[in-house]
Amino acid sequence: MQIAEIFYSLQGEGALTGVPSVFIRTSGCNLRCAWCDTMYASWKPEEREIPLEAVLAEVDRHPAAHAVLTGGEPMTAEGLPALAAALKMRGLHVTIETNGTIAPDGIAVDLASVSPKLANSVADTAAFPREARMQSEDRRWNLAALRAWIDGYDYQLKFVVRSEADVAEMRALLGKVARDVPPHRILLMPEGKDAETLRQRDAMLVDLCKRHGYRYCRRVHIDLFGNVRGT
Repeated sequence: MQIAEIFYSLQGEGALTGVPSVFIRTSGCNLRCAWCDTMYASWKPEEREIPLEAVLAEVDRHPAAHAVLTGGEPMTAEGLPALAAALKMRGLHVTIETNGTIAPDGIAVDLASVSPKLANSVADTAAFPREARMQSEDRRWNLAALRAWIDGYDYQLKFVVRSEADVAEMRALLGKVARDVPPHRILLMPEGKDAETLRQRDAMLVDLCKRHGYRYCRRVHIDLFGNVRGT
């Protein structure tokens, strides 16, 4: 498998925030988000081939009951279903962090943390024309795949928000998905790579969550460690 890194930390986002977890970050992504904070796994993916047995051996070194499959986009990684199944066989709770563009096809995970990308993720067209094309709406939204994740798994929908207009776009997307998604399964996460930027968006997000019943999603790992690898 193409692996960018494996590390033991606390889950920093979503329903399991604060839970000690082993993170397995695959290398490679089918999108190019302008604000991506893991360029080494997406825009410039590092090529490090690690056999499944070696990945599992590294996981076994840590006393975690939770594992997180992340990226990049883990659903593009060859061998991911076998890895997920092996983690489940070890009794681990498995979360997958995915952009929701690829259907699950029965992958063995306990929590689907699905983060559909909004227009705020599109790179500047003049500076990055190829990456902007990769982030077009028809590439970053796959309605059938989103329905499959929602219908088949315990899930949370996590949206990166920069302004109130992003929430209007999010609501339009959910209307197209045509599923009854309870507000508590919708997590609004501030866009930003440092604690100060995240704090600047807090008041807006708190107000939106209070008005609509959504959940506020803090990026706790940024607060604790900063935007650094292995956290």
